[in-house]
Amino acid sequence: MGYRIWIEFFTQKKQINEATPYKNPLKKLSSNPLPFLKTSMKNLFPLFLSTLAVHFLCLKLTSAACHVDDEAGLLAFKSGITHDPSAMLSSWKPGTDCCTWAGINCRVENRVTTISLSGQPEKPNSFLSGTISPSLVKVQNLDGIYFLNLRNITGKFPDLIFGLPKLKFVYIENNKLSGQIPNNIRRLTQLEVLSLQGNQFTGSIPSSISELTELTQLKLGKNFLTGTIPLGISKLKSLTYLSLQHNKLSGSIPDFFSSFTNLRILELSHNKFSGKIPASILSLAQKLAYLELGHNALSGKIPDFLGSFTALDTLDLSANNFTGTVPKSFGNLTKIFNLDLSHNSLVDPFPTMNVKGIESLDLSYNQFHLKQIPNWVTSSPIIFSLKLAKCGIKMNLNDWKPKETYFYDYIDLSENEISGSPIWILNKTDDLVGFWASGNKLKFDLASLRIVKTLKNLDLSRNLIYGKIPNTVSGLKSLNLSYNHLCGKIPATNFPVSAFVGNDCLCGSPLAPCKL
Repeated sequence: MGYRIWIEFFTQKKQINEATPYKNPLKKLSSNPLPFLKTSMKNLFPLFLSTLAVHFLCLKLTSAACHVDDEAGLLAFKSGITHDPSAMLSSWKPGTDCCTWAGINCRVENRVTTISLSGQPEKPNSFLSGTISPSLVKVQNLDGIYFLNLRNITGKFPDLIFGLPKLKFVYIENNKLSGQIPNNIRRLTQLEVLSLQGNQFTGSIPSSISELTELTQLKLGKNFLTGTIPLGISKLKSLTYLSLQHNKLSGSIPDFFSSFTNLRILELSHNKFSGKIPASILSLAQKLAYLELGHNALSGKIPDFLGSFTALDTLDLSANNFTGTVPKSFGNLTKIFNLDLSHNSLVDPFPTMNVKGIESLDLSYNQFHLKQIPNWVTSSPIIFSLKLAKCGIKMNLNDWKPKETYFYDYIDLSENEISGSPIWILNKTDDLVGFWASGNKLKFDLASLRIVKTLKNLDLSRNLIYGKIPNTVSGLKSLNLSYNHLCGKIPATNFPVSAFVGNDCLCGSPLAPCKL
């Protein structure tokens, strides 16, 4: 995901003051500088004292309390917060310098220019509950608002934004703002970034958003937006990042991409788009790094021109209605790291990919007959997710010799005709999260399986597995061992009957009690 991080930095860099390069005013001294220092120190000492005085005066000035309006606006914001369990705003105290408060940055004449508050998803108490106070408009020098992953910030679209003339960057992500995006958003013509993703906005995307021609990022994903994509978005010619994913948008994808000469990321997945991939997407071939169109209702053949996207890192066309073969031109995608073509109606032959390494691959649930795990997958040194369910693989797993097994997090080989044992693979992976291999001909002693702490999902149903169930399965989140040849007492778990039925002689809860 290096490109994504680079784009985030590149499109935000205008908010960061570039430090003046350090210039050393002293010339090189001779190899023995002591005589020079001794004779000069007396003359330099008064200058040193005056310079020191100026330094402390400047230090005192720059540490002065922030502007009264900035303090009032920020404290009003804090008063609108009803719950702050992680004490995110504990440093926001009246009478103290608000430029030193957590999440506050002052750059021009001791005026507040950015607010950056971010929750940490992995920490349950790292959030804020409440609303965005309209009095925040008092902080008139704001050029950036970053409210990220605060989770419980509610209310409508914050109209105070219209009263901040210097505002350029708006990131209000993963909160609970609701209602419609107002049509008068056209007034925010100075914005360079508008990100409202991960909220609860409804209604359509206002056509007036096309007047925000300075935008480099437009991110409205993960809301409940409906309707079609406004054609006027084609006027946003500076976009590098367009994300409308995880909404309820419908209709065809507009054929207007010739306008976007700098687009690097296009995320339209998880909507209700229909029709074909528009031909004008070809104009993005030289620069586009992420193309995500999965989980829609797109149809037809995968265009051959996608093979010319030489900068592509990620391509997701999953869960659509694509038919026919995968273009041979895909062999030209030498920089592809993440490829997901699963859940379509694609047929043989699958082209040979000329990649140096693949991070994640999902070809599951098409009409492929691969017979073997492809060599270009086997040779990848970095793969962490391999999903080839129902891909017509007929091989002995003992004969598979992948270049790397340590990095695997997810492996799905379900619904194939794979024999042998996966033990040698599974016992080498220290970070495995999920392994699915139901509906094969795997044969091995389950008691020999080492279940690592990271493993959460294990499905070995409908195989030829024998032996006893190890006690370590109790740490899993999901388990299915049904229809094998297992025997013995089931360890204490909370898994349902369906996880164990169809075996030779398992006993104990949730099955029948073991006989003494």
